[in-house]
Amino acid sequence: MGEKKPQSLANHRKFVPLYHFALTGVLVIYLGWQGWRLIQSFSAESVMGVLMALTFIGMLIYARIFALQAQDRVIRLEEQLRMERLLPDELKARVPEIRRRQYVALRFADDAELADRVREAIDEKLSEGEIKKRIGTWRPDYHRL
Repeated sequence: MGEKKPQSLANHRKFVPLYHFALTGVLVIYLGWQGWRLIQSFSAESVMGVLMALTFIGMLIYARIFALQAQDRVIRLEEQLRMERLLPDELKARVPEIRRRQYVALRFADDAELADRVREAIDEKLSEGEIKKRIGTWRPDYHRL
């Protein structure tokens, strides 16, 4: 495999074309088609078609949500272990104050700047986006979902 492109705030989000565009696009088209059939010829079958289209879209959305929630739990555990190793004692005591979305952002902070980013996140109650903007040296995560 070739070298991976360095990650940054600008390019760290992961898009899977088959999932994000193809499958989602097909399901949206299917919902539109079923909606059109419902309007053209109202029947139990056309109502079921719309319900099934909505069900498929719901399944697509929840499959993504469940995968991201599982990933977030793993990130929180990984970051707690990393923080136990790297943070000064006074910050270790404050780790329980970190919110889930803050953990998600802090995983991108390099070890050398982690303590500063954790302190800022807790003291200033920073959002995920605000934390990511303050990261100076980006620690890539090529295994995200």
